[in-house]
Amino acid sequence: MSKSSFRGRFLLRTLSRVLVKNNFVDIFVLNWNQKNLSLKCIESLTKLTYKNNRIYFIDNGSTDGSHVAVKDQFPAVDILRSEKNLGYSKGNNFGFNAVKEHSMYSIFLNNDTIVDPSFVEPLIAQLESDKDTILVAPKIFYAQSENIIWFAGGRVNLLFASISHYGIRSKNNKKFNSARKIGYATGCCFGVRSLDFSKIGMFNEEFSMYGEDVDFSLNAKRNGGSIYFIPNSMIWHHVSSSLGGRFSYAKWKKKTFGVYKLIKLHIHPLIIPIPMVFLFVNSFFSLILYSLLRAFTKDD
Repeated sequence: MSKSSFRGRFLLRTLSRVLVKNNFVDIFVLNWNQKNLSLKCIESLTKLTYKNNRIYFIDNGSTDGSHVAVKDQFPAVDILRSEKNLGYSKGNNFGFNAVKEHSMYSIFLNNDTIVDPSFVEPLIAQLESDKDTILVAPKIFYAQSENIIWFAGGRVNLLFASISHYGIRSKNNKKFNSARKIGYATGCCFGVRSLDFSKIGMFNEEFSMYGEDVDFSLNAKRNGGSIYFIPNSMIWHHVSSSLGGRFSYAKWKKKTFGVYKLIKLHIHPLIIPIPMVFLFVNSFFSLILYSLLRAFTKDD
C-alpha cells in the first residue's frame, strides 16, 4: 500500500476530529478488571506537572466495579465504558473514537503503571521539536524493582522472528540516558500526535494483545516517521499483570501468535518460510525458559 493511499484511508476520520488547544494532551488508560492497579495509576496521573492534560479511563466491560471506583475517587476523569472486553487494540481504538474533541497529543498508558510526575514534558518536547518524530516512548522500569529497566527501546527483526527490549533486566545506568531512534514503541506507554494516530490507522484490530504496538510502529516508519526513546520520561510497570505474570503461559501464547501475525503482515510471502522456522524454534525455547523461570523466580 502506498504512503498516500495508506494515509488517505483515514482522511475522513481525521477531518472529522476537532483539536482543542495545541499544548493539551489526552491520556488514555485502558482497564479490564484491575480496579486497584487502575486507581494507583490514576492517582499518579493526578500529580502530573504538565497541567494541560485530560485523563480518559477506558473500561473494557469490567465486572469488578473499576469504573465506579474511578468515578467516585477521581470525578475529573472521563469514563469511557465498553459493554464487553474488547482487548487492547479495539479497546484503545474505542476510547480514542469516543472522544469528540481531541487534544494535539495523545498518550496511551497501561493501567498497571505508575508514572513520574514529569513524564509528559519530555515526550511532548520531542514531538514539538522534530516534525519527523511520530512516536515517543519513555524509559520503563519494573514496578517492584524500581531501578531495574524493563524497556529502554524496542528492537525488531521479523526475518528472524525477533522482537526484544533493549536494556531489559539491566540496572539503570548512563548508557540508557541518551535519547535515540528505536525500532518500536511499546504499547505499555507511548506518545503520538492525535492526527498521526488517526492517519496511520490507529491500532490494527486483528491483534487482541501483543504485536499491535510493533505493527503500529512499523506502519509509522513506513510513512516516513521516526520513533524515539526518551529517557528523561520515566514510568514503572507491573509486568503482564493482566495475564498472570511475566512468565505465564498465556503471555507466551499471545506473544507467539502476535509475532506470527506480524510476519504475515510485514514479510514478503516468498520469504515467509524463513521467519516461520525461526518463530517455531524461538517459541519452543522460550516456552521452556518461561517454565523454568516461573518455577524458580518470584514474579514482579
